[in-house]
Amino acid sequence: MTETVRSNWRNIAIVGPYLSGKTTLLESLLFVTGATTRKGSVAEGNTVGDSAPEAQQRQMSVEVSAACTEYGGVNFTFLNCPGSIEFAQETDNALIGVGSAVVVCEPDVSRVLTLAPLFKFLDDWEIPHIVFINKMDRPTSSFSEVLNALREVSSRPLVPHQYPIRQGENVTGFIDLVSEQAFQFHEGAPSDPIPLPESLKEEEHIARQEMLESLADFDDRLLEELLEDIEPPQEEIVKDLKMELGADLIVPVFLGVATEDYGVRHLLDALLRETPEPSETAKRRGIDAKPDKPIAQVLKTYYTPQGGKQSLVRVWNGTLTDGMTLDGSRIGGIYRLMGSDQKSLQEAQIGEIVALGRLDTAQTGDTLSDDGSVELPKAQALAPVFALAIAPERRKDEVKMSSALSKLVEEDPALTWEQHADTHEIILWGQGEIHIKVALDRLRRKYNLPMTTHLPKVQYKETIRKSTSSIHGRYKHQSGGHGQYGDVYLDIKPLERGSGFEFNETIVGGVVPKQYIPGVEMGVREYLDKGPLGFPVVDVAVTLTNGSYHSVDSSEQAFKQAARVAMQAGMPQCQPALLEPIASVDISTPNEFTSKVLQLISTRRGQILGYEAIAGWKGWDKVSAYLPESEMQDLIVELRSLTMGVGFFNWQYDRLQQVPEKLVERILSQLSDE
Repeated sequence: MTETVRSNWRNIAIVGPYLSGKTTLLESLLFVTGATTRKGSVAEGNTVGDSAPEAQQRQMSVEVSAACTEYGGVNFTFLNCPGSIEFAQETDNALIGVGSAVVVCEPDVSRVLTLAPLFKFLDDWEIPHIVFINKMDRPTSSFSEVLNALREVSSRPLVPHQYPIRQGENVTGFIDLVSEQAFQFHEGAPSDPIPLPESLKEEEHIARQEMLESLADFDDRLLEELLEDIEPPQEEIVKDLKMELGADLIVPVFLGVATEDYGVRHLLDALLRETPEPSETAKRRGIDAKPDKPIAQVLKTYYTPQGGKQSLVRVWNGTLTDGMTLDGSRIGGIYRLMGSDQKSLQEAQIGEIVALGRLDTAQTGDTLSDDGSVELPKAQALAPVFALAIAPERRKDEVKMSSALSKLVEEDPALTWEQHADTHEIILWGQGEIHIKVALDRLRRKYNLPMTTHLPKVQYKETIRKSTSSIHGRYKHQSGGHGQYGDVYLDIKPLERGSGFEFNETIVGGVVPKQYIPGVEMGVREYLDKGPLGFPVVDVAVTLTNGSYHSVDSSEQAFKQAARVAMQAGMPQCQPALLEPIASVDISTPNEFTSKVLQLISTRRGQILGYEAIAGWKGWDKVSAYLPESEMQDLIVELRSLTMGVGFFNWQYDRLQQVPEKLVERILSQLSDE
């Protein structure tokens, strides 16, 4: 039987929508536990959780940051995760390494829907999580309304741990539903126990019974006690909360005001008392506890000006020591992080989250072990949905651009880049406009690489709609000595869409010698790189039917030029047509916005194929459609605007399709102006 390896570490992710107050909650947690002596402010740009200049400039989290503290004899590592949907990949990558999460939200029913993708990820990965309803000093919805709305977007039952005490519109304290003790908030001090208000006894009793009944769904003994009207002891209730939270069966709900530290100490008590130990999380991930087997997983990659590459890792098993070799790379330093500050360590134990230096080959999501024999599941990579073409402001910077972009993608796997074969543009792909702008700011700050940007060119092609035959092309050039002579007749005809290019020859009697025919094909292919409309030509067949040559002056190069002359003469006669790329798109949206999404597709020249409910996504639809790629460049911006930021899509290239005649002139005019 494997011995359980215990650890006094707890790893907690702080997650939630943009503006819910996650970073402020982290500041409060660090302050009340004594890890900091002064609370930072998002507005002042001096918080532990948002130390990156890009985060301070925008007053929002743009990457995962770690901070450590101690409370009740247990060490806590908090991972502050971005709330913007554009940085969801950062959050997903971090969540796979924690034991539990605190989901921060506002008391505003209209914003609860923004939690749906986050709840889905947490439940899919069976990550225990607690809800902390923040900003209870200025609620726009009642506590019960928020609870009901949260239940609509969570597949796990929400179990209130507390019940608010109000004085007019203000929340002045809460009732702990486990102990039935009331507490009053005090600015700058812990909450004081007070007598249970008489006016709330009935409401508190109903809320407590609902909590107990939710717990009893997973505990037969508690169910029997409730049926027999036996008051369960507090120890049993706490045990049930710990067990059912640890198994991701329930979602306890707490409340408070992070800016004033209200409710934060009680949240800490619950994290201390009820969240699972690292060994339980490792067991849930299928990792056998073997003290002599080091296993870690990379949650985030940083490139720092002083220390170079650092990998933020969760130690799943064993002990990591400085200088140890993992997956062929030697650890060049172990560090405990507090925002941008770091403390050097000699080793890291099971359950810790630390930064490892100079693991050159390690990528975010990788599993590290001494022999490379372990591979743990990693968060799914999000498909890119927004792109900009980029170029260095200074031509001399082109040499170092590739290396800098590779490091940028290592830090943020939600970014990808490519050099397009047709347009030769460098295209940077990401999750939205802000995401790309943050990446460009990092290029400027970290690598001194300022960029110019524009929307990527649409990959238009052209084809023909009519055949023509016996198009004559002759190239004759005399400049002293041997001249140049090539003479060809070509037939040109359209092919079915997607056929590409075909070259044939029907030469009889050697009127064009065989050694010159490859030159003819080469000349045709070179011309097709840019047809009469100015775009690469596709779905065309060209046949060499006749010609003539000179025994001295003919050459492969001369026939190549003759073929180009023939193509220049013949292609305009074949009714050129402009083609645009069409994408197959699946848009996922809450069903209350489905009609708006259908309208969005129609206004963008899309062809709706249908929609259906998404399996495993309560209240969500998937809309399938074909969309011109030219209409997709800012699709994600409008989609998020229509769906409170939660709508998303996947797409892939499907085919080329002829552009409607009424749009061709406008497109060609716009391109000529560029």
